[in-house]
Amino acid sequence: MPAKRIIPCLDVKNGRTVKGINFEQLRDVGDPVELGAYYASQGADELVYLDISATREQRETFTTLVSEISDRINIPFTVGGGITTVDDAARLLDAGADKITVNSAAVANPDLIVGIARRYGSQFVVVAVDARQIDGVWRITTHGGSVTTDRELFDWVSEVEKRGAGEIMFTSMDHDGTRSGYPCGTFSRLAETVSIPVIASGGAGSVGDIAEVLTTGRADAALAASIFHYGEISIGELKRRLSGAGIEVRI
Repeated sequence: MPAKRIIPCLDVKNGRTVKGINFEQLRDVGDPVELGAYYASQGADELVYLDISATREQRETFTTLVSEISDRINIPFTVGGGITTVDDAARLLDAGADKITVNSAAVANPDLIVGIARRYGSQFVVVAVDARQIDGVWRITTHGGSVTTDRELFDWVSEVEKRGAGEIMFTSMDHDGTRSGYPCGTFSRLAETVSIPVIASGGAGSVGDIAEVLTTGRADAALAASIFHYGEISIGELKRRLSGAGIEVRI
């Protein structure tokens, strides 16, 4: 069984790393290139950069930033935000990203997944899936959780896999930024539903939360932001404690 991965996530707005709760109340937490290099030196397996800027001009700035990250960082990194066409994905992959992630645009146009996978291969495509529970049913949300759709979570991830996604990154919008833990029962069901890797996102508040989603939740990787950005635990210490709990990680 492959080692579990630890992936810091950096939300980028106007060239700076920010963090909030449910994508609101954003706080500046540092330079994205320097912060990414620091996490790489600590032992992060991968990085995820999400551009949450609003304008096309800011997205061009993000493309330049991706080039800077590629020059500086020696671990795989995924980028996303504002990718609505295959050409958008190409721009970021050509700038040096190892993988791209699509979310709202893929819900609106599932053929986007097909197009990117056919052009570059499934290994380059991570589909981010956001959902929240409504009357006991997980419903897909878009636009940072502000729009709720009629799509059901497990049907959607099955479709995503069939269309060519190489990985899924699932975020519970009920848990994102709250540091209250992951919905591990849902993650376990996701692992049963698809055969591609599942990255757990949204809710890590402690080592125990991460350990639980990697074991009980059967996630292949854990993505977190707050506990790393605010210096509550180093990636090296996290991995040592996970290893001590019998979870295989790269140290």
